[in-house]
Amino acid sequence: MILNTVNQSSWGKALIAGLGACLCIFLLSVGGEISPEYLGLMAPFGATMVILFALPQSPLAQPRNIIGGHVLTAAIGVLMVHYFTVSPLSLGVAAGLGVVGMMLTNTLHPPAGANPLLIMLTQAPWSFVWNPVLTGALVIVFVGWLYHRFVSGTQYPKKQG
Repeated sequence: MILNTVNQSSWGKALIAGLGACLCIFLLSVGGEISPEYLGLMAPFGATMVILFALPQSPLAQPRNIIGGHVLTAAIGVLMVHYFTVSPLSLGVAAGLGVVGMMLTNTLHPPAGANPLLIMLTQAPWSFVWNPVLTGALVIVFVGWLYHRFVSGTQYPKKQG
């Protein structure tokens, strides 16, 4: 049986991480209900939850990576959608530019790789970069910091050095 192979410590860590993700997405969603002009939520943030709450010490979970990766790739997506026709080639170029940009700026965050595709496929406007991308990423990092400080007991962000 699968449950017999998982120890109690793993269950505890998994539940703590799941609770953090639940709380963060809940808060982002409530923001959208309170203020309709604040979207707050987009699908790539769901993948960010996995990294932030299950792997908070990972370089990919650090504030610079979450905020920088999401904003950079969103900007790439908006630039691409405004200057190129959406096609298989332009979608591929946008995704590739996102990877290159994140690697060169040391803001690698895999969930952000979906942003150019989301933006191009929905024809999102420039304002999408600020809301929900930047505002959502800031809320995510803040909630992650609070959660790890007061609930999980994990050092977040990871200390440099």
